[in-house]
Parts: sequence; structure tokens; C-alpha cells
Amino acid sequence: MEEFVVLVNPEDKVLGLMEKQQAHINGLLHRAFSVFLFNNKGEMLLQKRASGKYHSPNQWTNAVCSHPRDGETYLDGARRRLKEELGIDAELSEKFSFIYKADVGGGLWEHELDHVFVGTYESEFHLNKDEVEEIRFISLENLDREIAAHPENFTEWFKIILEEYKHHF
Repeated sequence: MEEFVVLVNPEDKVLGLMEKQQAHINGLLHRAFSVFLFNNKGEMLLQKRASGKYHSPNQWTNAVCSHPRDGETYLDGARRRLKEELGIDAELSEKFSFIYKADVGGGLWEHELDHVFVGTYESEFHLNKDEVEEIRFISLENLDREIAAHPENFTEWFKIILEEYKHHF
């Protein structure tokens, strides 16, 4: 099934739809969301992207990052992907939004108006292995150390979003 992203201008005015991979090839601005989940110890959930992903496979990233569908709110899209990728429901609150552009290799770009949601989760996961290789919780201090030592193990957008997150908290 072809997936489409919602193309927007910097003010989030809809310009149209485009097939997801084509939008990433063209580097066009589109809607996205990112979810940061934490446990009760304040550790962040990371997911390792599945090996079959068409870009950034086997790299660590935040709990969920994806695109709302046409007519879907950012929050509803975030909840949908939590269910589809991690098999969970979690209470989320939107913290901020911003625009970034990142070269993700292979001639592909992430150029996104990204709405960032935060939540807490302490129960079982039911991973969709087509999407997620594995998950783990990590302290922000240890995460910073890992990224500094091995930036190639993390998605380009996650490194950008994490830095933006730190400016807001």
C-alpha cells in the first residue's frame, strides 16, 4: 500500500499530498510527529529500527516518529503509530513543534514540520518486528555519552530532535 505524506508550508498550511518516498527524495516539507516516552525513573525509551526499513535501518531512535495521514491530527497519528509499532497506548502531551531538514543517506531527506509529544509508559510492549528490531530504556546522561561516542548508531533526525527537546526542558 502506498503511503502519502501531507505537504505543508512553514505555517502548516496544506499544499497537497505526495507519496512518502518521493517526498523524501525531493526533500519537501511535510507533517511529522515524534514521541518521546519515559519510564518512572526518567529514562527514555529508544527503539532500534527494523533491518527492512528503506532508510536508517538498524539505527536507534526515539519511541515513535512518523507522519499523520491526510485528515488525521498529529496526536491521533502519534497514538496510531504507538499502537502499530510498539503495541501500546500511552497518554501523550504535545510539548513543541519545529522545522528541521536532515540528510538520511541514500539520496533521501527528512524535511519535516515535527510536532513532539511526550508521555510515560511502564507496562508491556508488543513489538511489530516489521518496524522495530528491539527497544530499551536509557538515562539521558548515558544517551548523550553513546551519541557522542557512536553517532552513526542513531538516526539523524533523532539527534536533531533530542537537541531541540533539551532546549525546551
